[in-house]
Amino acid sequence: MPKAKVNGININYKVQGEGEPLVLIMGAFGDQFGWTFHTGALRKYYRVITFDNRGVGKTDKPGGAYSTKMMADDTIGLMDNLGIKKAHILGISMGGAIAQAIAINYPERINKLVLGCTWAGGDESGHHPPEFLKALGIGESHTNDDSRSMTIREIAGLAMSSTFNSKLCRIILPLLMKIQFRLMPTTGLLGHMEVDMGHNTADNLHTINVPTLVITGTKDRLIKPTSSEVIAKLIPNAKLVKVEGGSHGFFIEMRGRFNREVLDFLRDK
Repeated sequence: MPKAKVNGININYKVQGEGEPLVLIMGAFGDQFGWTFHTGALRKYYRVITFDNRGVGKTDKPGGAYSTKMMADDTIGLMDNLGIKKAHILGISMGGAIAQAIAINYPERINKLVLGCTWAGGDESGHHPPEFLKALGIGESHTNDDSRSMTIREIAGLAMSSTFNSKLCRIILPLLMKIQFRLMPTTGLLGHMEVDMGHNTADNLHTINVPTLVITGTKDRLIKPTSSEVIAKLIPNAKLVKVEGGSHGFFIEMRGRFNREVLDFLRDK
């Protein structure tokens, strides 16, 4: 796959299909392989751009703290490199946080916005469910320093085991991801954790004026489903879809439903 020099790093990306551009932004610790179950359906109607975020996959993994604004700049830089002036933006989890930053800082670059199983930060900063925090060994009143005291691989491993609800996915996919983690340097993983702790767009979501779909699973064990409800209330005229029984990884486990919801929203005039 080709690479583009963007924002001081080399970004690994892939372009599939033709039509209006649709940029897909993956969540923390994941690379563009996570879109495998979606590009086949989406590229029939759109020019689909997937890429590895800074810190993972074959994209550069610089040290230091990352932020949603920094990674939004990465995405816009990639669009510039590809000659894309405006695109539909779809982000999952941390990718949804990045997508929020794009919509706030680069509103002229978005046609429609899709935010999946993500959070806003601010007063709604307690976005992890109590069960996940308990598994980490910290309480709901934890601080960022509590999170930093754990090893990044402990956090990433637990996050992966909490992502899926179906028995098969909970066995196979986290195992594959953990193998991938062992091959990766910790710089990018630490950067992604800083994004999780530092993201805060709550005070600015009201400025988003593009058609927006907010979608989440009702049984998400990693990001509270109520976080999506908060986002949908803060973004004017946002559409909220709650997928009954859906996990944090519902976009993979229930990919047929997810793809239909996304396509119906994007194609609705």
